[in-house]
Amino acid sequence: MTRRRLPAAAAAVLLATLLLITLAVGSLTSASSAGTASSVGRVPMAATKDLTGSVVVIGTGGLSWSDVSARSTPALWSLLRDGATATLTVHAVHANTCPVDGWLTLSAGEQAGESDKGGGGSSGPDGARPPCHALPERMTAGRVPQWDGYLAAAAATRFDAPLGLLGDQIASHGGCLQAVGPGAALGAARANGMVDRYQAFDDSTLATALARCPATLIDVGPVRDPADVDPHDEQRPTTSRTQQVMAVDARVAAVLKAAPAGTDVLLASLADAGVTARLRLITVTGPHFGAGTLESSSTRQPGLVQLTDLTPTILERLGIPAPQSLGGTPLRFVPAGGNSEKSAVERRTALLDYDEASHKVHSLVEPFFYGWVLLQVALYLIAAVLWKRGWGTGAQRHQLLGVTRRIATIAATVPVSTFLANLLPWWRFSVPLVSVVASVALFSTAISSLALLGPWRRRLFGPPAVVCVATMAVLALDVMTGSRLQLSSLLGLQPVIGGRFYGMGNVTFALFATATLMLCTAVGNHLITIRRPRIAAAAVAGIGLVAVVVDMSPSWGSDIGGPPALLPGVILLVLTILQIRLTWRRSLAIGGGIGVFLVVLGLLDWLRPAESRSHLGRFVQTAIDGGAWDIIVRKLDQNITLLFGQPLSLLVPVGLVMLAAILARPTSRAAGPLRRSFGRVQLLRSGLIAVLVMWVLGFALNDSGAAIPAVGGTLAVPLVLAIALRTLEDERVAGPSGPGTTHASRLLR
Repeated sequence: MTRRRLPAAAAAVLLATLLLITLAVGSLTSASSAGTASSVGRVPMAATKDLTGSVVVIGTGGLSWSDVSARSTPALWSLLRDGATATLTVHAVHANTCPVDGWLTLSAGEQAGESDKGGGGSSGPDGARPPCHALPERMTAGRVPQWDGYLAAAAATRFDAPLGLLGDQIASHGGCLQAVGPGAALGAARANGMVDRYQAFDDSTLATALARCPATLIDVGPVRDPADVDPHDEQRPTTSRTQQVMAVDARVAAVLKAAPAGTDVLLASLADAGVTARLRLITVTGPHFGAGTLESSSTRQPGLVQLTDLTPTILERLGIPAPQSLGGTPLRFVPAGGNSEKSAVERRTALLDYDEASHKVHSLVEPFFYGWVLLQVALYLIAAVLWKRGWGTGAQRHQLLGVTRRIATIAATVPVSTFLANLLPWWRFSVPLVSVVASVALFSTAISSLALLGPWRRRLFGPPAVVCVATMAVLALDVMTGSRLQLSSLLGLQPVIGGRFYGMGNVTFALFATATLMLCTAVGNHLITIRRPRIAAAAVAGIGLVAVVVDMSPSWGSDIGGPPALLPGVILLVLTILQIRLTWRRSLAIGGGIGVFLVVLGLLDWLRPAESRSHLGRFVQTAIDGGAWDIIVRKLDQNITLLFGQPLSLLVPVGLVMLAAILARPTSRAAGPLRRSFGRVQLLRSGLIAVLVMWVLGFALNDSGAAIPAVGGTLAVPLVLAIALRTLEDERVAGPSGPGTTHASRLLR
């Protein structure tokens, strides 16, 4: 093939790749739609007139599954035993959710909250965290007090929360919505703040109230933990947590007794118990629900739903279509089967596991990774000092190189091992930091043993390639099977935050994409060394293609910000192998092709039913509705906040600039530690440039994008260090000249 034909060939490869991915996504879309339509054991809940019914929503706050027991909370236990259950992510617009936030989010179907929290207003006395505001005390039918303030707070955020959506949707379809209690008034209010039907909570009149309307919201009061609330909280409790839980249980029992036959009753804890954010409780019982589990396509996790799912669920129960712009989706019921009491105990254990894992991992992330990074730095510095000062004999110095290289290889296995650690219930132990470290160490030992003891151990790229394959395989299989390992892992998705529940988040993408490009470098370099450049280019393109399909497929990775960062790196490596110069014209063509690719895949996902769409299709719908700019600004604001809100985050752009300088001038003094490796490994510098391009683009295109180069470095830096040290080892074995040179060259392959 002549050089003139290479650009055309590259364009053909890119077009074929786009076609293949489109066909793959199309088949996945069809399979997903078919799977949804034929789900065994699930009650169909399409928004049709024949499903029009009645629904009662009981709202509380601060209530968790750990509060529920057969002895102390009989009403709540009956809902666990006979109803569909799940844990509930209540995260709204602030770090923790106050009762007002929860009820406003129910009203809007989108994240909402009161005005003076989270940087939008005043702080508490002495710089303390702004406390929660109490719900309006004097509530009657009419306009909700402070409604203008709630509207202003919603407008000040970029979540586009349409307060009053629930009330307006029901009223516009001729429905009736009754509010019982002050929080319920916030949930039932129209966009103008008006509540048509309201009464205070009263056991004696509940039956009459519930008979008036097909939809009723009831506020049974929140549970506020005295040990966790802000000292200046306006809803600071005067009784113990146990007493509050028992009072809520009594009110729930009264509602269940008064509810008309044929009514679906939904109980949800809409807020946190104080300043600590945790997963909360939700359960539903009625003609369309029984003993079992609740699911939502917005989370794709059995037994885990989010607060924004409640609004479309209420509308669906009434036979009213929900606006497509809503991020939540209606709850689905999966029957449990078997003995009800035993099933209730088992489901409670699973629900507690969700809560405990998400709560405990949150406080372990920083100490684990700071300790891990500092330990690595200390070991590397000790080795560098010993080497610089000429410690020991020649054999001992050679042994020092080998030990340090092995440590670096083991360190590179830690990121993927943090995901595998969730195969073990480490959160059930009394000292979770010790148990999670032991779990990570177990899997790290297994992977590093495979990398360092296998037949590939004598090859330069052997152990790093094994680590990259293991990282890619674990993360790919996880997102293809529901992202179970990511949930509440040290480097994975945090359900208590509620940003993402499935697919490739920024941290997962950083590891997956870095491993992909490092593996492409290893495979491509080997094939170039044996003079197979065309096969090398095809192999790199194939590995990159598989990675992009996994990352962006709506059924798997569902990542819209990853492929624009990963694809340029893969294409850059292919062009380098084929010795095609990257000009501005070709750069624009590549950028345009990637843009078309993203649009096509997003439209394919958008064509699916609204409840089956992933992040890609929802973004397309948001763009059609005119809210794309708000999302872009919000993501940019999150990136800036992360970058400048934490001093250590500023090291990320500094590190990227330093790496760019080293790769731009491989003969400089700063590039000294890698100069030997660059000279002996033809594709290493190009591979690192591809990784750098991916990090920079990922940093720029994603919210919290600063995490991408930082997390990617936890894999790339140890691997590059291991390669550099292996190069030194090979040189010392080979000697300056003679037959050993051939031996060293053989080891590089």
